[in-house]
Amino acid sequence: MRFLPVNLTTLLVELADLDETLALFASLSADSIDGVEEMVPAARTLMIRFRSERLSAEEIAGAIADRDLSARVAPSKRLVEIPVHYDGEDLEEVARLTGLSVEEVIRRHTQSEFTVAFCGFAPGFGYLVGGDPALHVPRRQAPRTRIAAGSVALAGAFSGVYPQASPGGWQIIGVTPLKMWDLTRDPPALLEPGTRVRFYDLSKRPMPAPSASELVPRRDVTEGTADGSGNRLTVLAAPMPALFQDLGRFGLTGQGVSASGALDRGALKSANRIVGNPDGFACLEVTLGGFSFEISGRAVIALAGAPCPITVRDLSGASFEAAAGQAIALEPGDVVTLGHPPKGVRSYLSVRGGFDVKRVLGSAATDTLAVVGPEPVSAGAVLPLRPPVPPMESVSLSEVPAENLPAAGDTVTLDVIMGPRTDWFTAAAVARFHEQDWLVTPQSNRVGLRLSGEVPLERIDKAELPSEGTATGAIQVPHNGQPVLFLADHPLTGGYPVIGTVAEYHLDLAGQIPVNAKIRFRPVTPFAEIRPMRRAALGRE
Repeated sequence: MRFLPVNLTTLLVELADLDETLALFASLSADSIDGVEEMVPAARTLMIRFRSERLSAEEIAGAIADRDLSARVAPSKRLVEIPVHYDGEDLEEVARLTGLSVEEVIRRHTQSEFTVAFCGFAPGFGYLVGGDPALHVPRRQAPRTRIAAGSVALAGAFSGVYPQASPGGWQIIGVTPLKMWDLTRDPPALLEPGTRVRFYDLSKRPMPAPSASELVPRRDVTEGTADGSGNRLTVLAAPMPALFQDLGRFGLTGQGVSASGALDRGALKSANRIVGNPDGFACLEVTLGGFSFEISGRAVIALAGAPCPITVRDLSGASFEAAAGQAIALEPGDVVTLGHPPKGVRSYLSVRGGFDVKRVLGSAATDTLAVVGPEPVSAGAVLPLRPPVPPMESVSLSEVPAENLPAAGDTVTLDVIMGPRTDWFTAAAVARFHEQDWLVTPQSNRVGLRLSGEVPLERIDKAELPSEGTATGAIQVPHNGQPVLFLADHPLTGGYPVIGTVAEYHLDLAGQIPVNAKIRFRPVTPFAEIRPMRRAALGRE
């Protein structure tokens, strides 16, 4: 058992195999450690997020080191049968790799019983184990940019079904019409850890008609009170669709759902404080300005984050300039236009009382990778507003940004905790990681910043890393040696080694770095395994 650093509040426990991982996860679920907030099991690791003010990484390691991992977790009694059209584009390649005929590949796949070991990558994506060892095949050398929803695939010892269209590197052997992720279900994920799974061939057995209970939505997973009669905001221009964001959704990692939320959490909180809202109210995250809207009634708004120029035009045609970071009073018919920010990327628009936005799985955050949350906001959208409800929070008339935001061409220094996979890279690559500048490329988005360096980072070998949990701020290095800095919409698990992770206090800054700026990584800790420290009085709850 190894304990590896991820960031200042997260560690990775590396175990011998999947059985030990699931045993430790079950043990900690049944007998929890006070201060542990979240756990993400994967192929042979358990990622643990904790409250650093309650206990240290060394104390968590000490409390785990002596746990009995001999017990094996029994599969659940729940069995899900998945119909498959076995016509995948990689089916013949899988046959070639395994030395089997196509018919034999299908036979072995349908005669296996799988178990969902853990969920990750995307909501509803279950990593299935227990299949025929003869079907163990490597990932594709060149991942596809788009794999269709419902694709049934193999990679290593795992089988799985892509719940939605997404990039991916698994070998596709077929497709199922069954939905893996459906927000009208309770829970939305068809597959959860422990579920038993069998596949069957639709060419030999037809798919049964859905039952009456499957045709009726089991619950309304959204919340909202708008009736169309109150104050509203009509979007006139949105060169890049704005996104509703709040502080994110938590506690859904078992279904493969990550937190998402505002990339600059400090700016979102600031925008809410200025107008007297609670910190976590939903705001509109506007990227690179250009956003314009008309207000139907009196309102108070604020803008924080990237400092867009703000122009307000009233019904008479008169206009005035307003400043970001200050409360702005609007009258009915006023049109507000945001210019392009000279620095930073994302601005947060708040309104006193809040937007009457529907919440999905307990949050108004829009996760662009998982496609969970409210729809992106484009021109023509009409957004209802909630009236302010006394007592309002204390109003902050103005706020100064916490960071001097970067512009294109600037070099930004980000503090990094080295690990958990720093030792997968050559000594020269580790030195190069923090000695050279990394250019932010146009392929960057809310999932992550794609970086380009003059000299790629070299690994010690080309071994394939089993999927493991990834934290926001993780700097993952794919085979081309050019890093990707994961932001809020990153996948819950990843299959490339993470050389280091941006410290939490620099994540807001990372979310404001524009394309063509450069990043210089500054390690604040050397890479070293975490040494267990036992504390006799370590509390349990």
